[in-house]
Amino acid sequence: MDTTLPDASGPSRADLDAAALESTTAAATPRARWKVCYPRREAISGMMLCPNTVDMLNLAEPPKFDLDTYIANYTGRTRYDRLYLIGTCSPLLSTDALKAAIAEARTSKDVSRYERAVRALAEVAPRDPDASLDAAWVQETNRYVQTQTERLEHELRGYKNNLIKESIRMGHEDLGNHHYETGDLTAASKAYSRMRDYCTTPNHITSMLFKMVNVATERGDWMSVQSNVHRLRNSQSKPEDAARNLSKISAASALSQMHQGSYLEAANSFLSVPPELSDTYNEVITPNDVAVYGGLCALASMNRDELQKNVLDSPTFRNFLELEPHIRRAIAFFCNFKFRQCLDILEAYRPDYLLDIHLQRHIPQLYKRIRTKSIEQYMIPFSRVTLDSMAKIFAPTVVGGEARPTDISSPFVQELVGLIQDGVLNARIDLEKGLLVSNQIDLRAEVQRTTLESIREFNQEAHWRILHAAVLQAGLEVKPEKTEGPGVGKGGRFSRGPAGN
Repeated sequence: MDTTLPDASGPSRADLDAAALESTTAAATPRARWKVCYPRREAISGMMLCPNTVDMLNLAEPPKFDLDTYIANYTGRTRYDRLYLIGTCSPLLSTDALKAAIAEARTSKDVSRYERAVRALAEVAPRDPDASLDAAWVQETNRYVQTQTERLEHELRGYKNNLIKESIRMGHEDLGNHHYETGDLTAASKAYSRMRDYCTTPNHITSMLFKMVNVATERGDWMSVQSNVHRLRNSQSKPEDAARNLSKISAASALSQMHQGSYLEAANSFLSVPPELSDTYNEVITPNDVAVYGGLCALASMNRDELQKNVLDSPTFRNFLELEPHIRRAIAFFCNFKFRQCLDILEAYRPDYLLDIHLQRHIPQLYKRIRTKSIEQYMIPFSRVTLDSMAKIFAPTVVGGEARPTDISSPFVQELVGLIQDGVLNARIDLEKGLLVSNQIDLRAEVQRTTLESIREFNQEAHWRILHAAVLQAGLEVKPEKTEGPGVGKGGRFSRGPAGN
């Protein structure tokens, strides 16, 4: 798997994510078999670009979404990114997705995207009419892009000579928009950043920062996203403008945290996204994505009480969960100790999530964490549990496919061994009796020991109090004489008679 961060050339998010998928562990025992997408990289114009071809995922089940309905939820450049990822990773949707990606690329001025999509389609459907490159369109578009670049740069130089700040700001913005539309993300980022010195109102600064967030998101530069989100939070916008932008800021921050592996922080950020997000940020993320990303991150990082309080009972996040009811059901099953049903729901939607541009690379880790938490929570009420009963819940396919699913060589038992070695489970495996025995202390014995200790301390304290009262009553208390010195240290004497003599 290629884990190299995106370089300054700004490769597409779809290209990066197609190379990032990891195979799940054998302990997860999925119903479908997965093959990792390993790309071939090629050099174009001196840049290392991600693949024009990849080994596709072999999905035993098709995704549950309809391609046209799914992609209609998005706007901007992310439409192509998502279509290209689906086309290069799903054999069931490859032709339709790549043809749609080609059509989407032709509506823009990014020639490199069009060429990549055509090459990918030529590998899966070489006889399709769209699988041949339209050289005339490529030449015409390249000529138009060059002409526009020269015109915008010439206009910007004229604005600088006139020393009009607003014109210079708009010139940088137009040039940045042009570079962004043509896929030159590095030049677009530089043009947007140069707008800062010529912004005269808080709205100008906010608009510039959102543009930089969008560019950094497509490049996969999540540190830059987080930095610009912090600047957005500290901007001096009007209260009504700040409230309107809060949902987009929270969503961008949560997405950045998820990609950096901070799943608990990402879950809290997704849970705090106001319902006003609606379709205002469809060029990056939709409310359905917030529900799925937030629900999975919460399942992977929160305990049952936190899930119930912060997710299911949340008055704001509930609006998002209504868009993805299967996520709400999975969380409810987890909170009610129905782990088999929870894991079944997640497995049923695994093909969909593996074709998501932001989730694909995180699904193995998220599913592994959720599964590990389920096993850990299952063991809490028991001091010992049979391996057969656990296998029926956490490895049903193993039970049905192996003669001895609880043998030491079985994947499920090896998973338990790994959890014990990692310190996740404080238990030991008794293979002779087929038990998983908890090493936790006997709670009843601990309560009895604590109670007896409290009684002993109480009796001791009562004895000293009674003794002290008897001493006072008999007048045997010894008090120092009232002297100016510290008493014994100054050679003071103590009375042997009753107090007050």
